Amino acid sequence: MMTALAAPAAKRIRAIYWTVAALVLLLPAIAMQVTAEVNWGPGDFAIMGGLLALVGIGIEMALKAALGTRARMLAIGAMLALFLLVWAELAVGLFD
Repeated sequence: MMTALAAPAAKRIRAIYWTVAALVLLLPAIAMQVTAEVNWGPGDFAIMGGLLALVGIGIEMALKAALGTRARMLAIGAMLALFLLVWAELAVGLFD
């Protein structure tokens, strides 16, 4: 029977994800101080924060699910790929 990911490994993955998510959200804020090329408004930060939170919740669910390692990694990979597609569409309109 498959079980959820061991607690120490899951905690490490969670800490890594939420740290990276916070840094990704900080990058535009820092870039806006350095260059005029980056021009994010409060709505942009809210949408990116929401997207990162949804991906984080999805990763949390995948880590807690009683899946095998391969299925867990595929689920996380699919969530990250979907995030990148949505992000690219919102940024430059890939699918117009």
